[in-house]
Amino acid sequence: MLNHYFIRYKMKKIFKYMIVGLVACTTLSSCLESSLDTNPTDSMSGSGLLANANAALVPLNGLYRSMYSAWSPTDNTHQCFGISAYNLMADVMGEDMIMAAMGSGWFWYDCLYNVKSRYTATTWRSYDLWNCYYTWISNANYILDAEETMAGTETEVNYIMGQAYAIRAYSYFMLAQSFARTYKGHEGEPCCPIYVEPTVAGTEGKPRSTVQETYAQIMNDINKAVERLNGTTRKHISHIDYATALGLQARIALVMEDWATAKKSSEEAIAVSKCTIAKVSEFKGLNSVSAPNVMWGAEIISDQSGMYAGLFTHMDADADKYGAKARKQINKDLYGKMGTEDERLVWWNPKDANNKDGGYQQEKFKFSDIQTWMGDYVWMRIEEMYLIAAEASVRLNKGDAAKYINVLRTRAGAGTVTFAHTMFVDMAHKVFVLRTDWAVGGKCHAESRKAKPPKPMSRAANGSLCHEPKKGP
Repeated sequence: MLNHYFIRYKMKKIFKYMIVGLVACTTLSSCLESSLDTNPTDSMSGSGLLANANAALVPLNGLYRSMYSAWSPTDNTHQCFGISAYNLMADVMGEDMIMAAMGSGWFWYDCLYNVKSRYTATTWRSYDLWNCYYTWISNANYILDAEETMAGTETEVNYIMGQAYAIRAYSYFMLAQSFARTYKGHEGEPCCPIYVEPTVAGTEGKPRSTVQETYAQIMNDINKAVERLNGTTRKHISHIDYATALGLQARIALVMEDWATAKKSSEEAIAVSKCTIAKVSEFKGLNSVSAPNVMWGAEIISDQSGMYAGLFTHMDADADKYGAKARKQINKDLYGKMGTEDERLVWWNPKDANNKDGGYQQEKFKFSDIQTWMGDYVWMRIEEMYLIAAEASVRLNKGDAAKYINVLRTRAGAGTVTFAHTMFVDMAHKVFVLRTDWAVGGKCHAESRKAKPPKPMSRAANGSLCHEPKKGP
């Protein structure tokens, strides 16, 4: 079993991104950089880093740094650089993004659904996902283990613990979507092992929990994260704050088909995030976390660029790197449904000489500076919250679905729509047409929710889209 292999062989690296010298860090980047310069260990003995909330920012920042670094696995790192890599993986496995060629091979086997045969190899996707998410879980577990002893004000401790709960929830959520069938209709099937206490290299591996047990843990964690982060102030855009935790809660509820929670959480995220919907002209290249619509992301500074192990290297064809050899294109069918007045059309080029029969070249994701490999990673945008609220409203047969859709359609110059029960499929279709935000959440994860009549509300039978070919309707 992969989990036993992970526990016995890889857990010795639990703290690669946590243990650092007791040197005060005044900026996130310096904290993150120092946290990567230390030798891995599986003991916190004597470090004191979790003794108080201020010191705990150091291992927490190191954990976030690992979310946009190439380290899991140690080979094939050019397609394994954290959250953005896994989002791109899920996009090329969906039906909206086309890889026009194999190029150097990065993400190609994801695109072809040809990863299962390599699940025992420590250099390929299955191990990469498993190892990365469980490393984040392990780090979060050590932080949470200090919940009762950590010194600091209630707000300071809540800020640390709330993020640790959110990171653990997010990691289990992504594991569940990658290694198990979807929640609805598959609650009793195997999912992934659950660890909620600190582990070391000798920890015995646990059996797989059921899908329902895993999601129960996920919801328990994200609910605690929302509770603890309410009333705190974010220190950096890479940190999960109250609004971001609500956004994650909404994502999770959407997968569980808990439409009421998805609607409530997304609406609350919209209300408290202070983010505003950005016009296409205000968000060129989708490469800046300073944009007004960004809820969560990684600010990349010059000495932290992944270079070839980075999102824009695979997306920006103008950089003449991987993105030029394995071009990412939008499905022509989706492009044709967007409407001639939709401002988002500029994100793709139907006249590019390199277009293949099925797609148009993407111009959406670009380096902010090609020479220095610069560009921030965006992991959550306020527009997604409007889409979640709209989809949940449609599923609940609420009349306010059009309100959320029209906010985005107006932004895109696409005109407005109205809602009626008989328009369920059409309205849900409009939501999915609006969901073209590649490299943010992974389109293949959403495809099992495609439009179906509101009664019965069943998801597609194909289950885990990211690790087996699509089957059924």
